[in-house]
Amino acid sequence: MTKSEKRELLRQLKLEAAAEIGHLQFCKEYNDHYKGDVPARINGQEGGPIGGRMVQKMIEAEKQRLLGL
Repeated sequence: MTKSEKRELLRQLKLEAAAEIGHLQFCKEYNDHYKGDVPARINGQEGGPIGGRMVQKMIEAEKQRLLGL
């Protein structure tokens, strides 16, 4: 798998995770305006749950792989 293919899989995972928790509007693909003037606290509140859900999904996938499911 190439680097660009891996990057695309992570992008898809991010969008899937964001959709699951109702934060799709905070993804760059849907909201590509300048965010340099937004406080880190706000950016964390918006994007943090997306990363958290991504980690949950990756852990679950690895557990299933290890169990042979």
